[in-house]
Amino acid sequence: MINKGINRAESGAERALPNEMVLFEHLSDDDGKAAKYGGSGAAEGGAVAEHAVKSGDAGEAEHVTLAGDGGEAEHAVMAGDVGKAEHAVMAGDVGKAEHAVMAGDAGEAEHAVMVGNAGEAGGMLVPFAFEETLCRDIGAGLAPPALHLWSHPAGVALGLRDSKLPRADEAMAGLERRGFRTAVRHSGGAAVPLDAGIVNVALVLPKTPGKLDFHDDFRLLASLIQEAVAVSHPQAAALIQAGEITGSYCPGDFDLAIGGRKFCGIAQRRQSSAYFVHAFVVVSGSGQERGELIRGFYETASGGDESLSYPRVCPETIAALSELGGPASAAVFVSGIRQAIAGRGVQLKPAALLREETGYDLQYADQRVLEAARVLRERYAR
Repeated sequence: MINKGINRAESGAERALPNEMVLFEHLSDDDGKAAKYGGSGAAEGGAVAEHAVKSGDAGEAEHVTLAGDGGEAEHAVMAGDVGKAEHAVMAGDVGKAEHAVMAGDAGEAEHAVMVGNAGEAGGMLVPFAFEETLCRDIGAGLAPPALHLWSHPAGVALGLRDSKLPRADEAMAGLERRGFRTAVRHSGGAAVPLDAGIVNVALVLPKTPGKLDFHDDFRLLASLIQEAVAVSHPQAAALIQAGEITGSYCPGDFDLAIGGRKFCGIAQRRQSSAYFVHAFVVVSGSGQERGELIRGFYETASGGDESLSYPRVCPETIAALSELGGPASAAVFVSGIRQAIAGRGVQLKPAALLREETGYDLQYADQRVLEAARVLRERYAR
């Protein structure tokens, strides 16, 4: 491990954030069900829960004002029998909907992504396709710089090199049988798990004139994550170090760890006029169990050929922040991210407010996003 701190004062080259950013959130709850499906967050003080999940009379969605029995939830996923889910994902009788709450028999989903028996709808690539589409729009000046916070109930995102291993198809099929969706992602890195206890944090920014050094962006996101942890757990934040953790999954120079156990990795993706830097942050649950999942994938995918190049995962090198003295839930960590960005003088504008002010609206279920997911799947499939 490279024993280097990530304090802002020690990283003079760290890039500054813009004065205003738009916030998009697609976060699953602790049970892996969709707590949010859309861009805004809480509706204030009333009967309308925008982008909310209504999970029944006793249901409660964090940071969301639930619509009452007679209320209307715009762009909401309704769990009741007569719920209407606009821009929702519905599953058929035996289908599985990612980021979805089942609408009842009488439910109607307008502009919905229908997930059939095979679970095909761009699936796990939708969050990546959303960022790809958002990045193009930001590069074209159609949207301001953005922060995207998201999670996925159960999946494994592979790197391109992972997909080329001789028995990768067999290993992916094994994960699918266990309930883990699989896909090959277009940003850098190797295989990583995705679940409700892992928060994905992406800064989507326009390119500025002059040469870009991706290390500056890695330092920026690393220090933001440290500041987010410090909001609730300053002692743990002070122990965070950046540097490659040998034996971790998706190892890299900007792994973030406490006591030599990795909880975060960072990757980047660039377009012609914009780019995004993305981190997966293991917040809750068992880091070792996730490491065992990825080690099992490589054992199968490699066919036991030790001459091949792939990460040799040691599960004990992975931990969740909750196991390292940090935040115990995704909600606490996400709140810390928002506060860390605000603490840098950035106005963080909800996507719903941007829509009201400018008309710009981007949803997971938008046709452009679904088409981008289809293209990514075809481009990076074996």
